[in-house]
Order: sequence, then C-alpha cells, then structure tokens
Amino acid sequence: MRHLNYAHLLYFWTVAREGSIANASQVLHLTPQTISGQLKLLEQAVGEPLFNRVGRGLVLTETGQVVNQYADEIFMLGAELTQRVKSKQALVPNTLNVGIVNSIPKLVALRILEPAMTLEDPLRIVCRESDFDRLLGDLAVHRLDLVISDRSIPAGMNVKAFNHPLGESPISFFAHRSIACKYTDFPESLDNAPLLLPVSDSPLRRTLEDWFDNAGVQPRVAAEFDDSALLKAFGEAALGVYPAPSAIAGEVASMYHSVELGSVKSMRESYYAISPERKLKHPAVVQITERARQTLFN
Repeated sequence: MRHLNYAHLLYFWTVAREGSIANASQVLHLTPQTISGQLKLLEQAVGEPLFNRVGRGLVLTETGQVVNQYADEIFMLGAELTQRVKSKQALVPNTLNVGIVNSIPKLVALRILEPAMTLEDPLRIVCRESDFDRLLGDLAVHRLDLVISDRSIPAGMNVKAFNHPLGESPISFFAHRSIACKYTDFPESLDNAPLLLPVSDSPLRRTLEDWFDNAGVQPRVAAEFDDSALLKAFGEAALGVYPAPSAIAGEVASMYHSVELGSVKSMRESYYAISPERKLKHPAVVQITERARQTLFN
C-alpha cells in the first residue's frame, strides 16, 4: 500500500457516511468531480475498489468497510484531541485499549480494571478478548495499550513488551448448591467426579493436572472450555465441579449459586499486566497495577 493521504481518507469517509458523492460534495463544499478524482487516488493507494455503485448511491466494498472502520477511529480520535485541547485539559489519552486473554475469569478482569474507572479524569476503557498470541500481536502494532494475562511473555519471543506482575491467587473448587453435598469430603470426593476444566493448553489446566496427580485423585473431565464465563455457566447448571481463583470466591459463589468445596493454597494462578513500557506511565495502568497488588492479590 502506498503512502496514505489523509485528505483523500476524509473525502472517502464523508462519501461513506453521506451515501453518495453528490451529498458529500455539499458537506465538504467541493465539486463532485474533485471528490471523485480524490477517491480514485485513494483506491490506487489501497490497491482495491472501495465502493460499488448501486442505483444512484454508493455501497462500500469489503475492503471499503475495513478502511471505513479505521477512518472512524482516526477521525474520532482527531475530534477528541480537538475537544481536549480546547478544554485545556491535560493532554493524556482518555481511551485505554485493553486486551484480555480469554482464559482469565471475567470477574478477575473486572476487579483488575475497575480502579481505572474511578480516576478523576474520565476514561473510556475498550476491552478486547482473544488468545494470548493474538493479543500480543495487537500490542506490538499499538492496537492495544495493555494486555491482562495469566501468563508472562515467554523468553525469546520477539515482541517489545514487558511483564508487570499483578499477583497470584490460590485455586478453589466450586459446585452448584444442588450437588455440593456430594463433594464435602474434599479433595477425596473429586475422585471420579465430573469436572469442568479449562482447555489443555492453558497454564491453569497444566497446574490442575499436576495437583490431581500429587493429591492422588482421578476426576472425570466432563467438559473443557477456553472461555471462563462459559465454564462457570455450565457449573451453574450443576453439570460438574469447577475451579476458580480464591480471590473471587465470594463473587463466584454468589453469582453462580455455588458452594466453595475447598481451596488449594499450594496451587496458584498468576496474573500479569503486559505493556510496551518498561516503566509504567499511563495513570490508569499505574492505578490498575497498584490496586491489584495492594488489594485483589494481597
């Protein structure tokens, strides 16, 4: 792709919003011929058509939809910057783009990020959930400001990012109230019990399997999940015993109508904030890390 001309991008964005070159020309106070010519230059730079003509209007192509999404973000940030300069507020970003590894319990993610919502300077948090490798890739190209993870960056990985440990939590086991009485003799009662577990490539799954071996119990794996909320939903349906961090035991028991069967202090799950900065500077990220270390995982 050639060098992008942002004036061309503005003309394209306006045509996409207005639905036709004629309407865009009135908004931009330019002739339709000028706008049409600038669109052709942008399509040459992108290398693919951006619009299909339908009747008297224009409809975005698949490539045009992608370009339009980026244009939305670019011009939204420009509007925010203009407003912020006019209001004479401190020029720090007021949007925090956070990636959350999908194996992290949603309640843990909430408790980690919640302090950033209480800053004196209003902040909008944009959360994106995905697997660890994809989120690190987005962090590397600056689509994300921060990644909340249950694993650190492995040694030798070619990405400019730094681990900031938040803390760790023991693991507890839970069962729905209707079946909890079957598993009161913990941990022996887990032997041959139906378990709802994270998928085999997650750090917690490997820790759990090591502990099962050491404890001499052989549970029956009833289902596996890469989404922690879905795992707990199955647990709420009384379909098996499930693990969750002890740091959120009270919330898990209340929200999922479950009973904590027992906590294993020797089995711990670690959490990290991963950022492009060795020394954290963003006020929200500093608040997130300090509060997690002081309260959530203390």
